[in-house]
Amino acid sequence: MPRKTWRAALAAYASPSTLVLLLLGFAAGMPYMLVFSTLSVWLREAGVARETIGYASLIGLAYAFKWVWSPLLDQWSLPLLGRLGRRRSWLVLSQSLVTLGLIGMGFCDPQQHLSWLIAIAVLVAFSSATQDIAIDAYRLEIASDSQQATLAASYMAGYRVAALLATAGALYFAEGFGSTGFAYKHSAWAGTYVLFGLLMVPALITSLIMREPAVPMRTQLSAARYGFAHQLASVFVLIILLVSVPAMFTQLYNTDFASVLFQGTTWKDLLMEDRAFLRAILYTLLTVACLSSMGRRGLAPVLTPINDFILRYRWQAFLLLGLIATYRMSDTVMGVMANVFYIDQGFTKDQIASVSKIFGLVMTLGGAAFGGLAIVRFGILPILFIGGITSAATNLLFLMLADMGPNLKMLIVTISLDNFSSGLATSAFVAYLSSLTNLKFSATQYALLSSIMLLLPRLIGGYSGVMVEKLGYHNFFLATALMGVPTLFMIALHWAQEARREAREEAAEGEEPAKPVDSVL
Repeated sequence: MPRKTWRAALAAYASPSTLVLLLLGFAAGMPYMLVFSTLSVWLREAGVARETIGYASLIGLAYAFKWVWSPLLDQWSLPLLGRLGRRRSWLVLSQSLVTLGLIGMGFCDPQQHLSWLIAIAVLVAFSSATQDIAIDAYRLEIASDSQQATLAASYMAGYRVAALLATAGALYFAEGFGSTGFAYKHSAWAGTYVLFGLLMVPALITSLIMREPAVPMRTQLSAARYGFAHQLASVFVLIILLVSVPAMFTQLYNTDFASVLFQGTTWKDLLMEDRAFLRAILYTLLTVACLSSMGRRGLAPVLTPINDFILRYRWQAFLLLGLIATYRMSDTVMGVMANVFYIDQGFTKDQIASVSKIFGLVMTLGGAAFGGLAIVRFGILPILFIGGITSAATNLLFLMLADMGPNLKMLIVTISLDNFSSGLATSAFVAYLSSLTNLKFSATQYALLSSIMLLLPRLIGGYSGVMVEKLGYHNFFLATALMGVPTLFMIALHWAQEARREAREEAAEGEEPAKPVDSVL
């Protein structure tokens, strides 16, 4: 990709698409926090048990598994609303449901209608996750790969502002309307959620007036390959497979095979008396059915985007997936214990909130904006490499802070630089993931890749507390910094491969024309 001047890079932020993504980012960040974070405060203030609140937090799984139904958004246009276009129709539907859902949540008092409140929150979560899929696909289709970082920075700015407003702002509104920890008042929370429901309206209007991105004819033909019934069936088959495989191994682990081997129990007795064995058989049959030839045909709408990715990159797909799975590992694993570390160091909650909310937010948005400019100026892979270095290196600042004690100035420096590097790395990574997707399956492939991005870091992050107990904070931060080193080698290898490929293509054919840009308003 040819380098551009800084003036040309800055011009990318002056396009109408950046304003559109800013408003869509605001609409994406608000419902997530309202159903995942702020809702737990509301429930606790209403006297709901901690166990119930913990179960309610599972609503957030909708965002982790949004890739399951993402093929529907790639391959099916909604009736009636479909006149707006494939992307806008799903955006209008999901945003309308989020708006009505947030207002509906406001009218449910958890002291009297907890079940209804949770049910509507589930609807909001699934609608919000669907909105995220549609926004990502829309962003991919309106601009070239080099502009994806600027659009991501604009989206992130809207998202972060909405997240702050939906957490700290929502608590402020509820308190101002008269509900406190000492005197719960449902009308205060009702007014807060109705207010946030109305704040979805600007994004809904934006979705109605912006233009649908142009879709190549070959993409339209691919989208019509599977009927709606087949697509819907593939989602159900995939859900069954995702549930039955881990359940099968869990039940086999709980089955009492030792009694057959060592205590003389017959297989018939095991079949008649061991419920775990019966459940293992049932889940095995369901797994076999899903993986049979008929089951694989049913899964075709879901598997087609995956097959496309593998066929396009062949053996390099393993390198790319490894890079994606590990790129955010260093800062994600560290981030799990960050707030715990601040408390253990002796910082007050006011200090933590002030530094993380003010300096943290400003530096994150600054890093994202600079990342968008730098990618337009220098290309994706150089900035992706720099983002990987800085994300890992800033963990060493936490190591230094661990040795210094509650030093407020060092806390400000650490959080500022860490959040700046996080914003830079996120912009680069979004642009990189965008460059890997095929516009035929933009919604599905981006949802899958972004899910892979967080899977391994979150799994390892679950053991971060154990790591701190075993290693101490000093060695923990050193270990998380070293987690970023393998990713740098994979980026360097991929960078070298891309340089050789581009050199061959330029010598043979010249550069390909860029994707269409910015017809959004």
